[in-house]
Formats: sequence, structure tokens, C-alpha cells
Amino acid sequence: MKKIYKVLTTATILAMAALPVAAYAQDVPPASVHTGQDNIVNQAKKSVPGTIGYITDYVNDTTGKWITVTGRGVGATDQQEIRLSISKDTKIIDAKGNQVQLQTIVDKNKAIKAFYSPNITKSLPAQGSALTIIVQDNDFAGIDGTITEVNKHGILVEGTNLYNDNQETILLHLDPKAKIIDQDGNTIKASDLKTGMNIRSFYGPAVALSMPPQSSTNYIRVQAQAEEPLQEEPAGTNGIITDTADNKITVMGQAQESGGVNHVILTVDQDTEIVDANGRPLTAEALKADLRVEAYYSQVMTLIYPARTHADKIVVSETMAPKIEGTVAASDRTTKDQLYINVGSDQSTENDVILNVTKDTQVIAGLSTESELKPGTKIVAYHSPIMTKSIPAITSAEVIIVQPGQ
Repeated sequence: MKKIYKVLTTATILAMAALPVAAYAQDVPPASVHTGQDNIVNQAKKSVPGTIGYITDYVNDTTGKWITVTGRGVGATDQQEIRLSISKDTKIIDAKGNQVQLQTIVDKNKAIKAFYSPNITKSLPAQGSALTIIVQDNDFAGIDGTITEVNKHGILVEGTNLYNDNQETILLHLDPKAKIIDQDGNTIKASDLKTGMNIRSFYGPAVALSMPPQSSTNYIRVQAQAEEPLQEEPAGTNGIITDTADNKITVMGQAQESGGVNHVILTVDQDTEIVDANGRPLTAEALKADLRVEAYYSQVMTLIYPARTHADKIVVSETMAPKIEGTVAASDRTTKDQLYINVGSDQSTENDVILNVTKDTQVIAGLSTESELKPGTKIVAYHSPIMTKSIPAITSAEVIIVQPGQ
């Protein structure tokens, strides 16, 4: 996104060093939030992480509403860039506390201070949930670059404008109260700045029209040497297709160790790779209810239940998952780790089943408001194909879905 800055005549250059940088980082605390236990917590007291900068990416589609904020952390260890989901609970205000529309911020390209939940991913950029967004009163610019000269006037920096990718060279005058930190978040002195250091600095909004341009800065962070970005491991679910509708499938099962959920609705399109267990390509017609699959998808998904996102890859097993429907019933034939299921919820006992419930059994509420398995609870259960020949038959439950209407 391109910014337009005020341009000063060279007559103001000497005076510029004495001027403080615009106070774009107002210390406005985030809104108080409910903890869900009838307590109200002021987020500022809990050092809620935050990032000051501009929205450099905005997504509003079927996957949800997301913004990427690029700038600097409010705290020394906060994120310089973060991708945030926007929900109905996200408070978006100006510095006076007036409500502001997110689209207005995007359209006018306004600087913001975004506070978010400490629960963020380890991906690059990190991802989290936005709590409060505060529109800033003043614009500013940023540069990622290298110090090529240190003199009595300040530091000469050559690099890339953070917000329009233009190459630039600028002489930065250090504000007497400039915050200067190293790559570990420790405060350092201006005298510690050396030629050859990679830094991220913010300046403006005033920029002197000189050769090179000049401005004032009150924030410099020394950057670590560039490293190879971490590759985000795909999230996934090993489970069973429990429903298909239009171009979507519902998968229930166990989340992958790399991330994922036990209940997800996945959009399947031409970008979804569908293969069998041997890696041979399949079409979307192969995705049928009750099939075992391994589904892979992005860590980014809607913050609702069940989660919704796009399917990147689906590995289809050749085996179907046996399924029963019925009602949990009291029985003296079961142990504490077993459930007696009245299959068909009828008077017959010949087709009833005893389910072994293990730590690997996924119990999912489905459309119900609770997931407690007690006598009278109606369920759909997917189980192992291995069953005893006894009456009732005994098998191990893989996925138990609690039905509504309890």
C-alpha cells in the first residue's frame, strides 16, 4: 500500500532533529473483556500483546474476516507482523473510543494499534484473534534496511520502505527519547548503533525534501540476520466423512499432531488434491459418507464450531467405517469404559452393541448442546470393523456423535 507524506523545505532540516516524532503509538489500553466467569478484566494490566502498523492484507470471504498488520510490537517481544481474525467480539475504535468500521480503516489506509489474544500460532507470520483495534491519529512510514553511516546528525539507512516496497535512502535523526532495542528486545543506547546493522525503523509523518531525504525517528529495532522462514506444517484430521453436501464434506476424527480439529467442514474444489492410499489421483465423486480419510488443510480456519476451511489434500482409504445409530442404555453387562447401545432404539436386543470407549475415542457434540454419554442419550457411532460374535456384539468406538433432542 502506498503512502503520501508531507514534504518540508530544506529550511526546516536543522530544526527537524529537535522535533519529536509524531506520537503514533498512543498508550490507549485495550477494552476490558469478560472472562466468561462474571469477572471483567482490564487487558492492559495483563500485558495484552499488540502491534502498531498498517493493514497490509485484508481478506473477507467464506473463510472469515482476516487482516495482516505490519509494523512493530507494542511490547519488546510482541509481533512485528501478525495475521488476525476479526470476529463480532473485536472492538474497533478511534483514539477517543468512538466505533469505527473496519472497511473505513482499509479504504483510508489508516495506521492502527491492534491488540490480540496471547494464544497465537508459531507460523510466519503468527496468527491469532483480534481483541481491540485502535485507529491512530497520525501517519508514519517504516523502513527495513542497513545502517550505512553513523554521524552527528543521525544514521543513514538504505533499504526498503515497509509499506510500498520502494528502495529508499533516508537520514534519520534520533529523538532524544527514541526507543532503541536489539533483536532480543533489550534496550540499547544510540551509541550502540553501528554501520552494517540491519534495522527496522519508523519515521515521519514529516520528511524533508533534501538529498537524501531526512526525518526523525523515535523507534529503532536491530534485526537479527535473515533466516529461512519456517514452513508451516499443515493441519489435519484423521477420521471419517460423516456428511457430504454441495462442494463440502464434514470430517470427524482425531486431529493431527501438527494441528487441526476433531470436527471440521471442508470446502473441496479444483485446488484440492484427492488421492487414494497409494497416491493415485481421484475425483471429488470418490468422497462419500462413511469413508475413512486423512484430510489436510491450512492452520487458518473460521473461529466457529465446527471449524470451516478449505481442503488442501484428502487421502481416501479403501475401507468404510461401520456405523450404528441408537440410544445409550443402562446395563449390568458393561464396565466403566463401555457403553451399551440399544441399536435402532427399539425393543429388540439381538442387534444391540457394546462399545469400548478408549482415550482415542472421539466424542463429538455434533448439533447437540452437550456431549455427556448417559442412559437415554441418542448417538451415532462409528466403530472398528472387528466385532465379537457374542450377543450383544462388542467392538471399539472410534467416533461417537451425540444427537440433538436429548
